[in-house]
Amino acid sequence: MASAASVTSLADEVNCPICQGTLREPVTIDCGHNFCRGCLTRYCEIPGPDLEESPTCPLCKEPFRPGGFRPNWQLANVVENIERLQLVSTLGLGEEDACQEHGEKIYFFCEDDEMQLCVVCREAGEHAAHTMRFLEDAAAPYREQIHKCLKCLRKEREEIQEIQSRENKRMQVLLTQVSTKRQQVISEFTHLRKFLEEQQSILLAQLESLDGDILKQQDEFDFLVAGEICRFSTLIEELEEKNERPARELLTDIRSTLIRCETRKCRKPVAVSPELGQRIRDFPQQALPLQREMKMFLEKLHFELDYEPAHISLDPLTSHPKLLLSEDRQRAQFSYKWQNSPDNPQRFDRATCVLAHTGITGGRHTWVVSIDLAHGGSCTVGVVSEDVQRKGELRLRPEEGVWAVRLAWGFVSALGSFPTRLTLKEQPRQVRVSLDYEVGWVTFTNAATREPIYTFTASFTRKVIPFFGLWGRGSSFSLSS
Repeated sequence: MASAASVTSLADEVNCPICQGTLREPVTIDCGHNFCRGCLTRYCEIPGPDLEESPTCPLCKEPFRPGGFRPNWQLANVVENIERLQLVSTLGLGEEDACQEHGEKIYFFCEDDEMQLCVVCREAGEHAAHTMRFLEDAAAPYREQIHKCLKCLRKEREEIQEIQSRENKRMQVLLTQVSTKRQQVISEFTHLRKFLEEQQSILLAQLESLDGDILKQQDEFDFLVAGEICRFSTLIEELEEKNERPARELLTDIRSTLIRCETRKCRKPVAVSPELGQRIRDFPQQALPLQREMKMFLEKLHFELDYEPAHISLDPLTSHPKLLLSEDRQRAQFSYKWQNSPDNPQRFDRATCVLAHTGITGGRHTWVVSIDLAHGGSCTVGVVSEDVQRKGELRLRPEEGVWAVRLAWGFVSALGSFPTRLTLKEQPRQVRVSLDYEVGWVTFTNAATREPIYTFTASFTRKVIPFFGLWGRGSSFSLSS
């Protein structure tokens, strides 16, 4: 084995004249001297007195072409071998550690005292009765234990990393949900604030109108009362004057005067007309829309905070060839022209249906389907079990793993064991589908008016997938959350 001194001497022969370190990517220039490629490149970048002259060799000052570097692969191999020898020489010194007490090389390991011993130590009386083994033999079981520990620790580290990754993803989902709910709260309160401002303006305008009508009637009442008082005051003054006159003058036209006083009918004015009084009594009824809106606001806010918006998209692998899907997978349209869609086990071949790309295995979720039945077609919306029949006739009923309603031109049907035609206030153009997986509810409501349409009760044990069906030229639907 090469000595440390000889290896050091060899290393000095392969030093770069510029950086004085071991050559890295050695290159040879025109004069034959060798340098590190990086050192020589930086040397050429230093401008000389004459910018047009070629740079000169740092050792012999011979000019050379800056672009004429030639890699010296043989010298690079020599440098690598010298570095390897240096490493072996360093390791060799570590292996020959000697006993600090006796200066002999250590060969043995005492199992009882857990000490490394040389030959002299082994023969000493204090270790004579102990279990003694060669170093490598003693290290073998410990290496095996270390290997087992490493295997367990690496496995546990991988499990922790998986937990970290899973929990981080879950946290991101929760953060997204919180952000969505924050936007929903802001949106709902913005809508409520606008509605309240409108209702405030309407109610204040009505109160202002009532205030004006009351003041007007008060003026009319005061004018009427003042007229009556004036007429009665005139009659009173006339009678008082008659009464002060002598008998002869008092009797003159006395009967006519008395008849005018007796036949005078007092008009009893009313300050508030019956119509105005009724308007004042009916005013609280004007606040009923506000009461209804507040109730709907609280119900909707509770619903939207309780249910997660399902950001779903359509799965083209399940779509019947007569359905045209948009590029963003958020809209489908019926067409009598078959699409060039390869058959696969997931695709519906008879029922003109399509499924969402992802299914649901838990939680509360909601999505909205906007429906356009152009020429008297029909649209079916709901959820299906993941193993729903894709080939042949599809029976739309809960027993077959389908919970859905059908909207046709002029009527809506719940597709239960026996289809049930529903009585609604108006034909929905937007249907909100809400799924509570754990409770087992599939609820349909009119997304615009919030009128309930129908609710299925089920017991879900497998993945369910949002489901859509179309029939009729030009009929289409689009998705939103």
